[in-house]
Amino acid sequence: MALPGPVNRYLLLMAQEHLEFRLPEIKSLLSLFGGQFTNSQETYGKSPFWILSIPSEDIARNLMKRTVCAKSIFELWGHGKSPEELYSSLRNYPVEKMALEFLPFEGKVNLKKPQHIFSILEDYGLDPNCIPENPHNIYFGRWIADGQRELIESYSVKKRHFIGNTSMDAGLSFIMANHGKVKENDIVFDPFVGTGGLLIASAHFGAYVYGTDIDYNTVHGLGKASRKNQKWRGPDENIRANLRQYGLEKYYLDVLVSDASKPSWRKGTYFDAIITDPPYGIRESTRRTGSQKEIPKGIEKCPESHVPVSLSYHLSDMFFDLLNFAAETLVLGGRLVYWLPVYTPEYTEEMVPWHPCLKLISNCEQKLSGRTSRRLITMEKVKGFENRDQYSHLLSDHFLPYQGHNSFREKYFSGVTKRIAKEEKSSQE
Repeated sequence: MALPGPVNRYLLLMAQEHLEFRLPEIKSLLSLFGGQFTNSQETYGKSPFWILSIPSEDIARNLMKRTVCAKSIFELWGHGKSPEELYSSLRNYPVEKMALEFLPFEGKVNLKKPQHIFSILEDYGLDPNCIPENPHNIYFGRWIADGQRELIESYSVKKRHFIGNTSMDAGLSFIMANHGKVKENDIVFDPFVGTGGLLIASAHFGAYVYGTDIDYNTVHGLGKASRKNQKWRGPDENIRANLRQYGLEKYYLDVLVSDASKPSWRKGTYFDAIITDPPYGIRESTRRTGSQKEIPKGIEKCPESHVPVSLSYHLSDMFFDLLNFAAETLVLGGRLVYWLPVYTPEYTEEMVPWHPCLKLISNCEQKLSGRTSRRLITMEKVKGFENRDQYSHLLSDHFLPYQGHNSFREKYFSGVTKRIAKEEKSSQE
């Protein structure tokens, strides 16, 4: 069975977690390094075995220096549904493309310091309770490189110097940076920076990082600690210390106390990527600054003061402010990567916020509960921002549907309350 098409084909062995995030990550990284997916390569589903056409081994190696969704990559020499098909496939693989002479190999085998490592991988499907007697597919190839799965453990939040209630999981942080095509010497911004977990992932890939947050105590590392058995944060618990912990302090630009709804920026394009996890009212409140004049009528006012008060910030307003900010400040081709919370029974793709300057690249779901989830949205700036673009979302069909998600917090906790009541009823029966 001859291998059809180009011979520079590779077998990618994927990790079996965050399944929806895998394809956008690999696509983004291939695009970053000069490769691309073909249409026939979009049907992998849940399988851990992906066959890719990649222009060169250098691109394959660069891909594996970044991905946290893939375990290993192999130069694919042959594959088949049986040993006989595999053998036939190997005999048709061009000899000039082999690192050694044609099988069976001749010469001394060095297991301690081999020049090349060859692997046979067998695919027995995805059901551990129904394993077939024979594999569905057998692959043979030359090992090229492993992915960056070890980053998930080495950057684990459990080991981090400064954390909060919403510190992003290390694996997802790196996935977000990869979806954003973050690279060396980029400037990456997080307008809802929290404890800086997303800055760390971008800095690891050589980007200079900057952020803002409305919470003074979080930005300055003050107040109550988030760790168990620790009452107050220590004197050096802050975002800079997190970057210092991983030897990344040189990539730290600054973090400011600032309101994301009122960005104090001059007109211009500053950022290569904006990567963020906005608050959506579950563990952290959605807030913006305002004046007493903005408080609705009928509510008793305090004496006028120059000190801003904290006002509620609707989710729909927050996300459209974020899209406008990205459209204004991203360079052309720069990416916005953010989390969008949704109430699953009401969700449709039309609810994803839209902007004329931004193109939707990917939309991946992570379940939060039976009825709620959050979606990782990746968008790319495709045209320059004009003043008229600022309110274009009001004309979009997406605006009104997403306004319904302003009550996401209430719907989330309504589901939690019902689940607790159901569990208590079951325990009493």
